[in-house]
Amino acid sequence: MSARAVLADPALPVALALVAALLLLASERRQRPLSGSLGLLLVLVPCALALAWLDAASWILAPLVAALVAAGLARERPDPLPGECALKLVWVLGGAFALTAVGVALLALATGVTAPPEQWSVLRLGLSQRMVWAVALPLALLGGVVLLGGAPFHFWVADLFQGASAALAPLAVAALQALGAMWLVRRLAGLEVFGDGAVLAGALLRTAAIAAFLAGAGTLLLQRRPERRVGTLASLQGGLALAALAVTTGRGQLDAMVSAWLVPWAAHLALALSGAALLARLTPADPAAGAPGGHLFRRHPLSAFAGLYALFSLAGVPGTPGAVLWLEIARGLATNGLNGLLIALALGWLAAFATVMRELREGFGAPTAVRPERSVPLPARAALWVSGAGLAVLGAARLLP
Repeated sequence: MSARAVLADPALPVALALVAALLLLASERRQRPLSGSLGLLLVLVPCALALAWLDAASWILAPLVAALVAAGLARERPDPLPGECALKLVWVLGGAFALTAVGVALLALATGVTAPPEQWSVLRLGLSQRMVWAVALPLALLGGVVLLGGAPFHFWVADLFQGASAALAPLAVAALQALGAMWLVRRLAGLEVFGDGAVLAGALLRTAAIAAFLAGAGTLLLQRRPERRVGTLASLQGGLALAALAVTTGRGQLDAMVSAWLVPWAAHLALALSGAALLARLTPADPAAGAPGGHLFRRHPLSAFAGLYALFSLAGVPGTPGAVLWLEIARGLATNGLNGLLIALALGWLAAFATVMRELREGFGAPTAVRPERSVPLPARAALWVSGAGLAVLGAARLLP
């Protein structure tokens, strides 16, 4: 196996994201009992496994992981915020799963089969009324769209980053979003044989992606808390996955897109969120003009730059591996003439770029000669280096022959 193949394996960045989460658990050992740390570990490991073997993930994994994350949040008893996040996760994702089940059942009743490729082949014959499948198809896709966290369902992602532990939120959100994308892939498999359905699904995905980019960009520019900015950046990543699906739906290229773009995207998302979420916890929230920077930026500037590299990659700043993912989708949209979606993607990227520049300015703050006495714990700094170095390796993998 070549060096590029080893470095491009999604298991490597996912393993590094899990290592960063474990380092954060070690740094928080005084804030929670041993049973609480073990409970979070039981959530983190399945999330990492789902990301590492994403291309083999079944649709049933999405509700199972969502229930596991909600249970892990509900265990955080001293702080009410994780419990509120668990409750919101249950009613948002639970409602989406219920409506999706209705859509799947309607498609099964209309066609007499349960496998999506066989359903599209039956519907192509025109034996079912259009109103039935035209209602059932959007409902069957709803669960995946909500899991991706695009607007108007982006609030649960930002809430999770604000209310959950920095050790849990990145892997949990990355796993849920990646499983949401695979949910859509499984439901859309074979749709190219049913032209009317492909037209409807393509229009739905384009609309969802445009809404995710435009509403996400507007929300991002108004966010004051760094944690919620990271959550909104993650929702823009969900819009990016919707745009990728909009390009390939109905063209018989879903399997190639999964291996060439979706699996690397999910692995990159896990690692970038790990560094960006921790950096957000160490960045001043809405500081006043002329205020000094945060402790991390003034006491450990190199560690801050490692975290900033993760944040920059999440936003698609040029020179990072995340920028390649954004560019590939933009190129696909331009090639297929999806100009409206391309403009929305550009606006979302500009908002993301402006936000990370703002984060950089607020993090370092005004120059001061006073050195903070309190240092950032070593495990937290190590977690930043793991995520930053891992993303640098991902970038280097693309340069190898």
